[in-house]
Amino acid sequence: MTLLLILLSVIAIVLLITKLKLHPFLALLFVSIGFGLASGMKTALIISSIQEGFGGTLGKIGLIIILGVIIGAFLEHTGGTLKLAEKILQLIGPKRVTTAMGIIGYVVSIPVFADSGFILLSSLNKNLTKKAGLSLAGTAIALGLGLTCTHALVPPTPGPIAAAGLLNADLGIVILLGLGASAVALVAALIFAKKIAAKIYINPDFDEKAAEPEKQQSPSLLRSSFPILIPIILIVLKSLSAFFSDEGWQLILKNIFSFIGEPVMALIIGFFFCLPLPKKLEKSMFSTDGWVGKALTDSATILLITGAGGIFGKILQNSDLATIIGNSLGDYNLGIWLPFILAAALKSAQGSSTVALITTASIMVSLMPALGLTNEMDKAMVVIAIGSGSVIVSHANDSFFWVVTQMSGMDVKTGYKLHSMGTLVIGVTAMLFIFLLFSIFH
Repeated sequence: MTLLLILLSVIAIVLLITKLKLHPFLALLFVSIGFGLASGMKTALIISSIQEGFGGTLGKIGLIIILGVIIGAFLEHTGGTLKLAEKILQLIGPKRVTTAMGIIGYVVSIPVFADSGFILLSSLNKNLTKKAGLSLAGTAIALGLGLTCTHALVPPTPGPIAAAGLLNADLGIVILLGLGASAVALVAALIFAKKIAAKIYINPDFDEKAAEPEKQQSPSLLRSSFPILIPIILIVLKSLSAFFSDEGWQLILKNIFSFIGEPVMALIIGFFFCLPLPKKLEKSMFSTDGWVGKALTDSATILLITGAGGIFGKILQNSDLATIIGNSLGDYNLGIWLPFILAAALKSAQGSSTVALITTASIMVSLMPALGLTNEMDKAMVVIAIGSGSVIVSHANDSFFWVVTQMSGMDVKTGYKLHSMGTLVIGVTAMLFIFLLFSIFH
């Protein structure tokens, strides 16, 4: 009965979001309460689960999400993202535009949402594509898939951070695994873009004057890199410091890295590296109507969905789910494929990678012990498996599908053939990488 209720709950979430157009926050909240009542939980336990699930989840990862969005806003508004893009292009070479755009998207989507990253880089992509005499289909798909790789797999993007927080996974290990899986996925994305997408010709329509003012305003490469690289380095150092001894200078370093490598502190430090980005700091940037105010507004939705995901997870934890699933799946060797399949089903059905990440992580919280996925490496691999599934497949119910197709001059049929199929390729590739690692460690 509990398994049936879980299935009905997931279906209800999908239908409420896709058919009734209900906000994911309300869908997750209502379904959580419905599951609790239908499963026979005491009303007092349902109330406490709602409070603990929402407050506990946002208490752990709310600030991380907010700070990540603020850093992304500074990079966007100052032109730092464009500067990173230009320098990467210079390193790779102007004749390798498709490869360059894939790598640029890969880097940019770590602090910036994939939708805004594509919009921000679209003019640069059209300019470079036009100069190289290439089809916009190939370079646009490379950019879109590059953005998708890190958007779903590498913190501090909110989705992976939320999943890692819900599963209590070590963020440093998640970042390292996410970088590996996303890098392999990027290789597959570039092959797909060059061999398949580039064969469909779309003429780039570019106005060269439109992007010029932003380029002139851009900060240096060094200043543009620090807000992204410093937090990632600090978080990874915290994980590596766990191997230090508890004596002498190693203990001192361990304590220092444990403090500044805590994700909240790392991103606060990253925020301070955003301050040198503008040519002149103005009070208006930090006001309610300024960059910070808009970033806080943008982060509100993701915070609400994340908190509601925490509620759903807490409700499931407080049911007898773990025992039932353990008994039911004992004869099936799904292992690391279970979170991937769940996330892929949710993503394909309702369109949002973030909702798929958070919802799947909420479900997996109670299943981890029953499936034998309890150590730090297992938790991190589950997060990346969920992320891999959460990109499959982007189609008409995904806002990013429309961003890519509409800004690249693709019709819906071409969008399905290139963008949707491309997300399938990168999701499966990333999952195969994680499955290989899982097989090695087990």
